[in-house]
Amino acid sequence: MKKFKSDIEIARSSKLKPISKILKKINVPDNPSAFSPMGRHIAKINFDFLNKLKKKKDGHLILVTAITPTPAGEGKTTTSVGLNDGLNKIGKKSIVCLREPSLGPSFGMKGGAAGGGYAQVVPMEQINLHFTGDFHAITSAHNLLSAMIDNHIYWGNKLNIDEKKIVWKRVMDMNDRALRFIDINTSGVAKDFKRIDGFDITVASEVMAIFCLAKDLNDLEKKIGNITIAYNKEGQSIYAKDLNAHGPMTVLLKEAIRPNVTQSLEHNPAIIHGGPFANIAHGCNSVIATTAALKLSDYVVTEAGFGADLGAEKFLDIKCRKAGLKPSCVVIVATIRALKMHGGVEKENLKKEDIDSLKKGFVNLERHILNIKKFGLEPIVAINHFALDTKKEINVVLNFCKDMNVQVSECKHWAIGGKGTTDLAKKVIKTCKESKKSNFKLLYEDSLNLWDKIEKIVKEIYRGDRVTANDDVKEQLKVFENNGYKSLPVCIAKTQYSFSTDPKLKGAPSNHEIPIREVRLSSGAEFIVVVCGSIMTMPGLPKVPAANNIKLNKKGDVEGLF
Repeated sequence: MKKFKSDIEIARSSKLKPISKILKKINVPDNPSAFSPMGRHIAKINFDFLNKLKKKKDGHLILVTAITPTPAGEGKTTTSVGLNDGLNKIGKKSIVCLREPSLGPSFGMKGGAAGGGYAQVVPMEQINLHFTGDFHAITSAHNLLSAMIDNHIYWGNKLNIDEKKIVWKRVMDMNDRALRFIDINTSGVAKDFKRIDGFDITVASEVMAIFCLAKDLNDLEKKIGNITIAYNKEGQSIYAKDLNAHGPMTVLLKEAIRPNVTQSLEHNPAIIHGGPFANIAHGCNSVIATTAALKLSDYVVTEAGFGADLGAEKFLDIKCRKAGLKPSCVVIVATIRALKMHGGVEKENLKKEDIDSLKKGFVNLERHILNIKKFGLEPIVAINHFALDTKKEINVVLNFCKDMNVQVSECKHWAIGGKGTTDLAKKVIKTCKESKKSNFKLLYEDSLNLWDKIEKIVKEIYRGDRVTANDDVKEQLKVFENNGYKSLPVCIAKTQYSFSTDPKLKGAPSNHEIPIREVRLSSGAEFIVVVCGSIMTMPGLPKVPAANNIKLNKKGDVEGLF
């Protein structure tokens, strides 16, 4: 069997161009007012330059999503990078916009998020590790607010905060289940202020959500100020601005909020900025990055986390709603391997041709296609090619898509880069040209009450037949509505591995129950988080974490990162 280079080997062997040359391709001038270099191959675009672009016409927005993820892999980020390279390969001016990877999955199970094979963004090691420090800034800003809350209580609690009704946790950018619930102030000078607290992962932080939904620095500060941190003993809301926390928190974010620019292996521009997870947050890169890219190019390829039921729904119902964006085209990534797993094949048996199981797995792809059509959009299916895929298997997928009257393209970007996606790129361009005829619409209106919004997603996207919740959850939703938050969209946190809340239920389960465990108000980010099933906003590491295989070799190079 042919031996393939690892992602990190491919990335390390590439010859990167100076970032000024990459920026020149999208007409960003080489001067201090336009961008700030972060070394030779990474830069941050400055707001002085971005503000001059506001009157420019927007390019076409292309959303890349996927079928429900499996351990077999789908390659959504890889396909996003490959499609961007393919568009540039045929002479189009295109930028890919991606999320920043979190250290949690990089050292956990999922690995990094810089693409793979010959469809990567580089420098891969920096991107997958600390990058430009944006996540550290977000973590620090979040925890500054936590410190200011406890400090306020210690020094007399002028705002009369009810310590049992503090809703603001701490965060860190690592999977650490031991920190989900902690006792604080157990000894020392603050021992009279004991309370239960806990940590979420940084990507679930409301500061991260605000970071990715803010339009500019002023909007960022305003949204941070509107974060609900607690309630007083009369039941009234206490906001971050009541502690004067929004100013210093914004100071910590003032450099991070500028979008980061890197390059693909084929020296095409990539903007990588922000990174909320789609299973516990809204799963999209920053609005600032996306809107900047739309002004700088004719085509913008962006991704939304996990399958279309999570990432695409939130991209369309939250990000597009808030930012006034309208996608011209949606690409759904699927692999033969993953479809076979949805058809009942175990991972260890995926090397064998299995047409029957492949056909059984089509129910998952079909569900995602139909869901995207609910938004008035016509998707294109991208078959992310793996070396062991057989011609017969590929043809079966092609015929299935033909029967569904959906465009489809076999893509070999992992193996050969942009040359492997030129067919997909041509289909995307054709769809974008026809997009004026599209009838893009949101799944639900602002005026719908919160419970009905949840039911709408559950019944139309997840195909569940009922939503269940205890009386406390239902009452909390009513309180949110009475406090003026009825018009907010809902952000559902649930397992990414199934349309249901049971990660073992693959394929396309229907008529299942979606149990709501709790609801959280994100008044700064302006959405309601609905936590379902057993999903955790602070994940744990797997039994054998990726960290076990990550090390420095004798040369000082990183090994094991993927």
